[in-house]
Amino acid sequence: MTVDPEKAKRRLAEKRAEIETHSAMSAEARATVELDQVAVGRLSRMDAMQQQAMAEASERARQRDLVRIEMAERRIASGGYGFCEECDEEIPDGRLAIDPMATHCVRCAR
Repeated sequence: MTVDPEKAKRRLAEKRAEIETHSAMSAEARATVELDQVAVGRLSRMDAMQQQAMAEASERARQRDLVRIEMAERRIASGGYGFCEECDEEIPDGRLAIDPMATHCVRCAR
């Protein structure tokens, strides 16, 4: 079974839109935590800083996924999309449906 490039492009576009939506929604959570000890107590500020750090980590993961999407789009253009980078076997469509940026078959991804 050969990968349908148009279907792959749609999946990648959907994933990109999902990532961009989450990124926009979390912008406020990643904002700098203000030092206002009158309005926010020390423990509340520490909690806010921890939440900010977690939001920033999530954003970094989203940015990595955007790079993976770009790489997948390049593989589509070059004809290498849907093939394992280790063993060169075709990656099953079910795996690509779950992770359209996958570069390895299930066996090699272990």
